[in-house]
Amino acid sequence: MRIPTSSVSEDQESSEEQVSGAVYSEMHQMISSIYAELHFMFKQDYKYDQFLGPEGNVDVELINKSANKYSLRFPTAGWYLWSATGLGFMVRDAVTVTIAFGSWSQHLALDLQHHEQWLAAGPLFAVTAEPEEAVAEIHLPHFISLQGEVDVSWFLVAHFKDEGMVLERPCRVEPFYAVLENPSFSLMGILLRIARGTRLSIPITSNTLLYFHPHPEDIKFHLYLVPSDALLMKMIDDEEERFCGVRLQTSPSMQPLTFGAHYIVSNSAHLEIIPTELKLSYRSPGEIQPFSKFYAGQMKEPIQLEITDKRHGTLVWKTVVKPVDIQLGAASAPRTFSARWMYLISRGL
Repeated sequence: MRIPTSSVSEDQESSEEQVSGAVYSEMHQMISSIYAELHFMFKQDYKYDQFLGPEGNVDVELINKSANKYSLRFPTAGWYLWSATGLGFMVRDAVTVTIAFGSWSQHLALDLQHHEQWLAAGPLFAVTAEPEEAVAEIHLPHFISLQGEVDVSWFLVAHFKDEGMVLERPCRVEPFYAVLENPSFSLMGILLRIARGTRLSIPITSNTLLYFHPHPEDIKFHLYLVPSDALLMKMIDDEEERFCGVRLQTSPSMQPLTFGAHYIVSNSAHLEIIPTELKLSYRSPGEIQPFSKFYAGQMKEPIQLEITDKRHGTLVWKTVVKPVDIQLGAASAPRTFSARWMYLISRGL
């Protein structure tokens, strides 16, 4: 029970507010820490059927496979993270949430994006909550690197409603996500709007996805360079799996890359790569994603792969693929979350 104001001195009230503010600040520092760890722990087997929550995992139900629509219930107050997508919720009480995925290209014409200098900066989510007021914050993932000339005032939340697109400024922009407090729900995602006539290099976090297709005579590889959009990477995974592609574990790029820049793919074995040049762009999940392809025969020797910035000639990514990687099917260990993760999530969240 709250102590009546009349019996509490101004100094005591001030002290309580300071403590509350400190706890709130610590909580958001922990959330940012978990998002950063999520980004750098680059795995392909994040579980789409679970959220992380203050009391452990919360199961997610796929209720419409063709629409990629999910439903779940957060049982208690706290912070919940869908590690497979980077989507997070801070809730005040128990709440039922439905989530579906959308495509920017279906709602925002490409020519309009160019004319208005809009840049889709993360996945689109169609979210509903019941009761809606139980959600204190929603954390929408983005792949813009907050460095250099990037201005957080460029960040907007785009809501697609019956009356069209409605833009809202986020309450906060953090590395890897932006925050809406007391949100209203719709088909929504992060959009970057840059002033017309401004010619800037937009740094983004990205991932290099490398798949091999087994064959006794001629092993085939596909290499993708894409923004760090978890949904996009899942769609590529699913498409490659349809044709027996197996993703190899690789590291993220050495540094943020430039949106719209061109990058050169090369290898140590002088194998023909088609194409050798990839443009770092964003295509919505479900669209055809560009990739480089090469064949490595029976692959009896290691192959070193590199990606360099075409304009500056700097090395931005490299890896070595060994025959044993192929022989073992590049099977990674089951995705587990460290005790530290669970500790951070459960501490007051």
